[in-house]
Amino acid sequence: MFDILVYLFESYIHADACPESDLLARKLSAAGFEEEEISEALEWLAGLRRVALEIHPGAAPAAGSVRIYTDEECTHLSAGCRGFLSFLESAGALGSAHRELIIERAMALQDFHITLNRLKVIVLMVLWQQEQPIDTLMVDELLNEDDDDFAPVLH
Repeated sequence: MFDILVYLFESYIHADACPESDLLARKLSAAGFEEEEISEALEWLAGLRRVALEIHPGAAPAAGSVRIYTDEECTHLSAGCRGFLSFLESAGALGSAHRELIIERAMALQDFHITLNRLKVIVLMVLWQQEQPIDTLMVDELLNEDDDDFAPVLH
């Protein structure tokens, strides 16, 4: 599924350019992706669009405030993942609403072990879907393949 998400980012500069689900499924199938992976990715993207409409930025947190993770979130998101989100937020690359959307989308993937590289793909997809400007250096970091558990397949 994560290979499909990276493929979509690389193939469609803007999320709005991405075709509707039926046409996209056919294009992904023609590109060589498995039907089960396509279904998972399309379902996850539909959830991203749905949840993005529900999460509102609200008031900005006070300086020095800390996001407290639930036990379930701590179990699913390693300290490295949580630290990376904190880093992005403190660097100004992520707002609190985007952080919450990223956490929600990571938690929606209960069947997957969320590694740092998989979290980076989730971050990339949330920013891409939300039409947020993404710095080239940030894209390089988010698509960094240092971890062997994730190696995107370019079709």
